[in-house]
Amino acid sequence: MDYKAILNDIKPTAEETEDINNVSSKLIDFIDKTCIEEGIDAKIALVGSVAKNTALKGKSDIDIFMAFPLDTDKKYLKEKGLYLAHKCSDEFDGEASHHFASHPYVTSIIGDYEVDMVPCYAIEDGSQLKSAVDRTILHTRYVKANLSEGQEDEVLLLKKFMQMTGTYGSEFKVGGFAGYLCELLIIHYGSFEKTLKAATKWNFAHSIDLENYGTSRLFKDPLIVIDPTDMNRNVGAALRLDKMAEFIQSARNYLSSDNKKDYFYPLKRSLRKEEIVNEFEKRNGDIITIRFDIPDIPLDTLHPQLRKTTEALERKLNEEEFNVFKADYWSDEVSDAVILLEMASSTLNDIKVNVGPKVFINQACENFANKYGRENIYVQGDFLVHTQKREFANACDLIKHIFTQEHIGLIKVGKNLKMNIIDTHEFIAIDKLADNNDYLEFLDDFLNPGQHLVR
Repeated sequence: MDYKAILNDIKPTAEETEDINNVSSKLIDFIDKTCIEEGIDAKIALVGSVAKNTALKGKSDIDIFMAFPLDTDKKYLKEKGLYLAHKCSDEFDGEASHHFASHPYVTSIIGDYEVDMVPCYAIEDGSQLKSAVDRTILHTRYVKANLSEGQEDEVLLLKKFMQMTGTYGSEFKVGGFAGYLCELLIIHYGSFEKTLKAATKWNFAHSIDLENYGTSRLFKDPLIVIDPTDMNRNVGAALRLDKMAEFIQSARNYLSSDNKKDYFYPLKRSLRKEEIVNEFEKRNGDIITIRFDIPDIPLDTLHPQLRKTTEALERKLNEEEFNVFKADYWSDEVSDAVILLEMASSTLNDIKVNVGPKVFINQACENFANKYGRENIYVQGDFLVHTQKREFANACDLIKHIFTQEHIGLIKVGKNLKMNIIDTHEFIAIDKLADNNDYLEFLDDFLNPGQHLVR
């Protein structure tokens, strides 16, 4: 297939590239100059996809790392790193905010760009690692040294394909492929199409070891790609099994498709409220939707806690014999979140069977009989059982019971979400939820989970 037209759409223009290079150079020169004037021993480097020439059009954020000598005190590194970042941000009229990885760093909106300025240690190989971010400069060096001419375009095709099929991005919200992982796949397989063909044959724990370190056995992840700069790290560690599986299936679909070009562009779909609400009604399931306020916490803290809470609530409902067909969550990442439960059954009869011990276990049977009364127990198979009234015959009533100060401990709720759920949760009808356009894509994806994988 001829990818020229697609690359023309996804590759940064010459003007875009020139502008971001000019801005990056000015920022780096300023920090460099400040270090010299104030006697701060740090080397400043442009890293990330911009430095590697693998940034997609319109996605060119700037990553600047400030590398301090290995013997630098950690407190000094943090203080001076943040000082340099804020001084740079102020010089260029940026809007700065603090974030936290291995240690604090600054993100500043400078002109049209989001700029991350990160202090780190200057290491030469993974054995010298003092914080997780230290590898980033090594990653940039490795990719620039090993991507051959023209392979930057292959990386762009792979990233865009993953982006449009919902498998790109290593942040917890997505759980997909990191940019660095995409670059290593192209280095290993040679091209976009060869990567897809190889992926269709992957098995669980498929391993790639570019430098032949022989450390793949140390990992139990779905995809194992040994970091060429650190033999004890799996670059694919953040990749969830479901996202690996989705990539494999979308690769199969693409390779057999007559509409390959469509895989590089947003899905064409109708997001009309009436159609989405009608589709939910046609499925004839009970829909439970719970909205609540979210706290002001980092997104990589928020999303794991939302997922944990959703999965814990689903488990509890199933344990109590309600049947959850599907569960998912969504958040606008600013003010609120929603847990959506599609129930195969949300109401039960009032009576439940309490299963006791096998009749062959004498003392346990005596204890069971004493607890419930011999006249109230009977035998099912070879178990003693007791029939009792359910505490909750309606799933919503159980959820209301759980989402209280006294009973929230019945499920494992994200610790930062607990009070928000207790104080602000409300049940909301699906048609009311669909009034908010922000939710329509989430609802459509809930109804059609495989639509991104095929065109």
